Parts: sequence; structure tokens; C-alpha cells
Amino acid sequence: MGNQDHWELKGTKSLRDFRTLSVQERTYLHRPSGQQKHYAVCDSADWVFVIPIRPDNQVVFIHQFRHGLGEVVLEIPGGVMDPGETPEQTAIRELREETGYVPGSLEIVGPLIPNPGLNTARYYVAVARDCNPEHEPSPEPFEEIAIELRQLDSVTSMIRTGELQHALCIAAFAISGIVPNVS
Repeated sequence: MGNQDHWELKGTKSLRDFRTLSVQERTYLHRPSGQQKHYAVCDSADWVFVIPIRPDNQVVFIHQFRHGLGEVVLEIPGGVMDPGETPEQTAIRELREETGYVPGSLEIVGPLIPNPGLNTARYYVAVARDCNPEHEPSPEPFEEIAIELRQLDSVTSMIRTGELQHALCIAAFAISGIVPNVS
């Protein structure tokens, strides 16, 4: 088992700031060996993923172009928490912006740690029930989102066949406990 006391942060250098994260170089001293090593770290705010379930038990998925992969990806709505926002507030805001849906009820689970070797963020999962479309989506500039409705009981099959590949979305379904055989 690792020992946190073996590591001492010696310095942080900001390499580049973007809208949602900053790329840093962090230098750590590994006390037992006496050696220093540099690590790349993406420092970002926490975020929220929303599992929107309509009254007819359909999940509101979105298709969105993801620049890291360079492909359109099937996922659930979500986004970065604004300063001072709670996970609940972020979930409702992101769901409205990306889909136009509003939840009847909302439950937050988490947080989860998406990639502690590279990223400082944690993310929360919101299970939004009784979601209904109340207005047109209002995505941010450069967000092109297409909505797809799928039955909740098809999610396990979507994961197993590779139709749903976004690991953080799969983890969201697993922690939510709403889909059998995902956890």
C-alpha cells in the first residue's frame, strides 16, 4: 500500500490555462529514494453527469463531438460546476442547457474520482427522474448536441455491445444503482 507521506510537493508550474482547466507541471520529491520527478496534471473544477429519466422510463442521451477523441460520442448530459454552484444546481443547469429537459426530482450520488493520476477533479452523478422537455435546448457556442431517447432497461445491453463506451457515463450508471447488472 502506498504511503502519502513518501511524497512531498516541491513546486507547481502552470503551463497553459484553458476555459475549463489548466495544465500544470508538478514536481514531487519521493522521500524514500531522494529523487524528484515531474508530473503533468490537469487542474479543473468538479463536474456533474446527469442520468435524465423521463416518466416513460426512457433515458435522455446526447451525441456530442469530443475533441480529445475527434469523434461524436454517445453520453449523458453534464458539465463543469460554476464557482459557488452545488452539484444539484449544476445538474439542473446542464440538463436544461443541453436537452431542454427539467427534472421532477433529483438525487446526487458520488463524488467519484475520474482519473487521479492526471486530473484533480471529482465528479458527481445526478439521477434526474420525471424529466420533461420544457423548452428548446440552449447549448454553449460550439456545442452541437443531438438527443437520443433509449429505454432504461436497454442500458446494460448498450454497454455490453459497446454502443455506450464513455467510461465515466458507465460508472455513473453503475453508482446510481438504477440499472441491473452494471455495478
